[in-house]
Formats: sequence, C-alpha cells, structure tokens
Amino acid sequence: MKRVLVTGGAGFVGRHAIPALIACGFEVHAIGRTPPAGAHAFHTADLLDPAQRRAAVQAAGASHLLHLAWVTTPGRYWQAPDNLDWTAASLDLARAFREAGGTRAVVAGTCAEYDWTVTSPPPCGEELEVGVVQEAPQRPFQNDPHPVPLPARGRGQTASIGRFTESAPCHPATLYGAAKDGLRRILAAYAATAGLSLAWGRLFYLYGPGETAGRLVGDAARALLAGQRLATSEGRQRRDFLHVADAGTAFATLLDSPVEGPVNIGSGEAVAVRDILRTIGALTGRPDLIDFGARPLGPTEPACIEADIRRLTDEAGFSSRTGLDQGLAETVAAWRAVLSTAASAP
Repeated sequence: MKRVLVTGGAGFVGRHAIPALIACGFEVHAIGRTPPAGAHAFHTADLLDPAQRRAAVQAAGASHLLHLAWVTTPGRYWQAPDNLDWTAASLDLARAFREAGGTRAVVAGTCAEYDWTVTSPPPCGEELEVGVVQEAPQRPFQNDPHPVPLPARGRGQTASIGRFTESAPCHPATLYGAAKDGLRRILAAYAATAGLSLAWGRLFYLYGPGETAGRLVGDAARALLAGQRLATSEGRQRRDFLHVADAGTAFATLLDSPVEGPVNIGSGEAVAVRDILRTIGALTGRPDLIDFGARPLGPTEPACIEADIRRLTDEAGFSSRTGLDQGLAETVAAWRAVLSTAASAP
C-alpha cells in the first residue's frame, strides 16, 4: 500500500484530503500537534521544531508527502514573519522526506504567487484603472476574502486581470505570496537534483463548512443568520471559489498522479461576489440585510481572478463534485446548525 505523510491534516483542507487520500488507496500518516480524524497513524510533532519534525518523518517512512500546513490566520498571514519560519521548515521537511526514501511530494501553494496586475489573455478579464497603491484594509465583508496590496503602477494605467494559467508571471505582493513562490522555486531546483517527483498545488478561493472567521462565505452566512446587517461593496469583482471538499480531493488526485510542476486548484469559473452574497441572502431568508455599496472597494483589487484548471482536469484527472449553489447551501445549513446548537446550550 502507498503510504503518505500529511501535514495540516486537521486543518480546513486537510480534513477533506485525508478521506480522499484513503479513497485513492493511501495509508495515511499525519504529522502535527492535533490528530486528524481518519488517519491510519499520527506522529506528534511541532513542525517548526527541527528535531521533532525529522524524527516524525523517519518514523513515518512514507513514500508520498502532502504538505498543507502553514500559518493561515485570517487578517494576519499575508505579512506575518511566521512565513519565514514556515519556509525554512518546509525546505527541511522536503529534504528529510527525500533522505528517508520518499519519492513523490505535493505542496500547497497559492494564487497570491501570481502577478495580479497583469495576465495573458484573460477571457473573464476586465480593464480597471489602478492608481497609487495603498494596502486594502482588513475589514469584514469587503467582498474580497483576501484583500491585499498590489505592486505600484502609475495613476491612470490599466491592468488586465482575469484567467491565470500556470505559466502566468509570478510577482507576489505580500510576504505570504513571496514565501510560497520562493519555496516553490527552491524545491523545484532541489527536486530536479535529488530525484524527487514534485507538484505544486496553487489554491484559489475556498469556502465550505468549518471555515474560520474572516472568510467571505462563512462570515456572510453567520451574520445574516444572526440577523446582522451586512455592509459590502457593490460586489462586482469576480473570484474563483472552490468547495473545500473538492480542494481536498484535488490534492489527493494530484498526489496520486505523475503530474509535476505548478497546478492550479480552483473551480475554473469566476463568479461575481455580488451573486454569491445574493445566494447566501436567499438561503438565509435575509436578503434585506445586505447593503450593497455601503463600503468602497479597494482601488487595487483585481476585477477578476480565475484559475485555468486544464492541468488539474486533463492531466491529473480531477473532476469537481460540488457545484457552487450546492456548496453554498451546505455551508449555510452547517452554520444554521452551529448557531442553533449554540443558542440551545445552557
């Protein structure tokens, strides 16, 4: 049986990756501080501690590695110094894995590695005027789940933002994006010399039951179900959202394939944030609480961010199972159950 070592198995994506890996025939060994449900074995370790990390890798003796763990605290991880710690830990993890006999690794990347001020030819792209760059504030319900500063351009210049292929230029605007992009480049060079098969899964926007506060879909559902007003921008920017269960399956499928290099992980279809919020409003029965246009949209936020997923579907063989309408309904139902349970607690 194939044996995989999974980091971040108890996290948002990892919880769904583990059953998907088992369905692919893997014996799943997890590493971290919190045992995830469903793993065949768990190796307790602080991944930022070199001795604990290397001991766990040796004990697992895995042939495959799925590395999902990273600092992901909403509103903080974009510029957190912790990104440097995770870059160093990830480099050593990959080396320890290969030196222990591992042969195939998949590491989680991010669409924030791309240059969000220019793409080649974007079917969903729009022209937007970009002025002097300021960091987009991290405030609730701004409609972009990951508002970030973009590289400066002259006032009056335009940026065509849209569909990203894996060959699109990378020019990250945050420490998080730069850390991921730098890690990918170093690991790719190492893999080429060490005989390691390496794929890099670039995640776009995720949603689904169990997401932490600070994410668009969960925050909107929770607010509307609680009867709170939702102040938003016009919400005409388009984003590529993928259900977290599909993301877990995508990583398992990619790991079980021979595909190497960067691979986008998204739905392949950007949707207006306005439409997502309207759907959540209908599902909660409180569309009257959504105040479109009550907040300005940051001038540097791209009009459209969409993944080209042909490598994921055509080469790796991934197929999405959860459409957006179904996924939003599941997410709202999950939050309704959580709030109901909390309300009935003594």
